[in-house]
Amino acid sequence: MDILNINTCPLCGGKHLGHAITCTDHYATGEQFSLVRCEDCGFIFTQGAPVEAEIGRYYETPDYISHSDTHKGVMNRVYHEVRKYMLSRKAKLIKRTSGLSKGSLLDIGTGTGYFSNAMKERGWRVKAIEKNAKARAFAKEHFELDVDAEDALAEYDDASFDVITLWHVMEHLEHLNETWEKLSALLKDRGVLIVAVPNASSYDAQKYKEWWAAYDVPRHLWHFTPSAMQQFGVKHGFKLAEQHPMPFDAFYVSMLTEKYKGSRWAFLKGMWTGLLAWFSSLAKEERSSSMIYVFRKK
Repeated sequence: MDILNINTCPLCGGKHLGHAITCTDHYATGEQFSLVRCEDCGFIFTQGAPVEAEIGRYYETPDYISHSDTHKGVMNRVYHEVRKYMLSRKAKLIKRTSGLSKGSLLDIGTGTGYFSNAMKERGWRVKAIEKNAKARAFAKEHFELDVDAEDALAEYDDASFDVITLWHVMEHLEHLNETWEKLSALLKDRGVLIVAVPNASSYDAQKYKEWWAAYDVPRHLWHFTPSAMQQFGVKHGFKLAEQHPMPFDAFYVSMLTEKYKGSRWAFLKGMWTGLLAWFSSLAKEERSSSMIYVFRKK
């Protein structure tokens, strides 16, 4: 199996990389992966993950929540209820930050298509990309969405989108800097780029350390903090206009972490940690389990 050996930090170009922690793929294989930290800028990423062409088997479980519609288990039911609420919040955020009630939107990593469908129903012209064939088929069957495979990204015209969204997708992308450059090209000058990612400096990440479910190795290659996200934006010609906490994520991630740890009362313990994380993010939003970043071109 071909693996990624990253010798240069994708954020600052530094070559002083040190071991941070070792995480286990609790979800699919039980394999262990090393997280390394750039000693020059502090950015953390997964080392030794399979290359993009071979990572598919790490997603091939029937319960992978982004690619399925399973309601099996308490945690997945919680996920679906929160998603309903978040779809409305996301739509309102897009309307406010773009200044548009309708426009052209590209959703990268659309999964089973719930968000893309919600925006289509609101009158937006939506293009969606998803690498998983089963998820694309679900979106077609349930929402009549024609979701493109990932290679379609290269075929879109420059400056053709008012809004580009990546909801918990950027942490998966092997070609990180190349993706940022492509996003800049595809976005209109007055457009907005909205990126949501887990926050490796969050309350729950600090509490659970190597057990933190949102490290999600090897599916998550990059482990962003608010500072790192802002620096990536600057590097590729964007300015960070807004950032917003996603406090609900702490409940789901904490419950999943407790499940991985084999806790007897995983749901209750996860809810308690999620509540503590919620209060922590009220005091300092940069400690939220996940963050939404709104970028504009400089």
